[in-house]
Amino acid sequence: MKAGDISIMKEDYELIEMFFSRSDEAISHTADKYNNYCYSIAYGILKSHEDSEECVNDTFMNAWNSIPPKRPDKLSCFLGKITRNNALNIYEKNHAAKRGKGQVSIALSELAECVDMNSSIESENERKEIREVLNKFLRSQNEQRRNIFIQRYWYLLSIKEIALQQDMNQNQIKSVLYQMRNELKKRLQKEELF
Repeated sequence: MKAGDISIMKEDYELIEMFFSRSDEAISHTADKYNNYCYSIAYGILKSHEDSEECVNDTFMNAWNSIPPKRPDKLSCFLGKITRNNALNIYEKNHAAKRGKGQVSIALSELAECVDMNSSIESENERKEIREVLNKFLRSQNEQRRNIFIQRYWYLLSIKEIALQQDMNQNQIKSVLYQMRNELKKRLQKEELF
């Protein structure tokens, strides 16, 4: 572990302790550190400054309402997940009348090829099993393929944006994503989770 990682962990631990002690400064200090990170996640989905700012504000309030009782292992991941969920909810609300348009709908429909997005997963155990298979799957990929998958299905970037960031053409990105979805589907089927 690098010295910088230890410093970040200590800083995050102190922020979490501020939430637990219900310090008035918990939100403002967390926002100072993580506002840009959360904003980039929200803006990647919403493509609106106003909606992204609202989403980030909601993220810090959701963190305030969640900590305690939750004690996140990694504050950045915890805030990133809240931001992403808030952004998807705002996106859904804003685009309820325009189903099937935009990157969010396209990306989620692609992912539905290998993960059943419509069924409700019955138990926490099933959710954990799917999460474990997905994590193992992503760890088995080389860094570039893993980044492409995460950029598309976590950050919901367009194929064009990913191609620019990865210095590849759009057809290559589409091909990589198609192959990865098929591989993931096979793994889920093997585990009887699809």
